[in-house]
Amino acid sequence: MARGMRIGELAKSAGVSTDLVRHYEKLGLLPKAHRTQVGYRIFPEAALQRVLLVRNAVVCGFTLRELKKILPVRDAGGAPCRQVRDLALEKLDALDEQIRKLKTLRKTLQVSVAAWDKKLATTTPGVQARLLEDFTQRKPKEKL
Repeated sequence: MARGMRIGELAKSAGVSTDLVRHYEKLGLLPKAHRTQVGYRIFPEAALQRVLLVRNAVVCGFTLRELKKILPVRDAGGAPCRQVRDLALEKLDALDEQIRKLKTLRKTLQVSVAAWDKKLATTTPGVQARLLEDFTQRKPKEKL
């Protein structure tokens, strides 16, 4: 067998933990490592690219379950490209929705802070201004 990497080398090179490498292997996202006579895992050099692919896909919102369906098709010579693109579009839509909600939250907090600044300007130091009670005066517009 060509020189490969032990699990610690692979994890360090990819910037992940050895537990995560084991998890990926258990899920089938990485091919099973070759075992030495004393039981050390030896991964092929290509495993580094696979770990990086999975980590970066997860950062972009892909789930391990989705990758577990897509990667075997790709590995077998298939072309799951349209499926990958459709999933990415779903993630982009969800991200846009999160951004919209965060902008709403930001505006709500800006309004609250401005009102609290006015209230604090007329409140004697050491006396409760009861700022948080303002949150009981209105219903939340939406959940994050």
